[in-house]
Amino acid sequence: MIDAITLLKQHNIHRLPVMEKGRLVGIVSDKDLIRTSVSGVPSLEMLDMLYHITKIRVEEIMTKNPITIPGDYTVDEASDILLKNNISGAPVTDNKGEMVGIMTRTDLLRVQAELVGLGQKGISFAFQLRDHPGFVRSVADIIRKYGGRIASVHNSYKDVPEGFREVYIRMYGIDRQRFQELREELEHNVDILYMVDHSENKRIIYRTGKV
Repeated sequence: MIDAITLLKQHNIHRLPVMEKGRLVGIVSDKDLIRTSVSGVPSLEMLDMLYHITKIRVEEIMTKNPITIPGDYTVDEASDILLKNNISGAPVTDNKGEMVGIMTRTDLLRVQAELVGLGQKGISFAFQLRDHPGFVRSVADIIRKYGGRIASVHNSYKDVPEGFREVYIRMYGIDRQRFQELREELEHNVDILYMVDHSENKRIIYRTGKV
């Protein structure tokens, strides 16, 4: 257990795969180590508690047969596994079942941030649109007309009236001299929930949807 704690601190990580002869047999997290170091010894003196900890083996506190993520899974599929099982990370295995890495929520958040174009700064709009073919394209065409380049488009049907969907568009490259025109045309044609200008740190809340 002391060896495991040392590895976590040295590498600033939260979990370790436990291997036996090259085979994944479990996973131990910082929560496992904290829980074990505190539980079962509340009445012992500090020296006795430290002695107790040095005798605990990782195999006694690890999660056996841990949930794994196949290496060829998409980001969405990996996220689904973590959410459904309420875990913050899992070993990644290849098609032979051998461990090739670990996927964590932090990794997924980093990838998702890249997918939505957070590094581009730019401007984000949220719309409530009718769930009909061509509605998203019509909004995208308005943005492109003013020189905007679309970094990402995301949809959500959660808690949205039937027949509608919420659409989140992140754009950049807009001619700032024409931005007011773009806003006015969007306001005239579609139902805007909010606008956030990440470069200027400005926002307008038109109305509350699931914001």
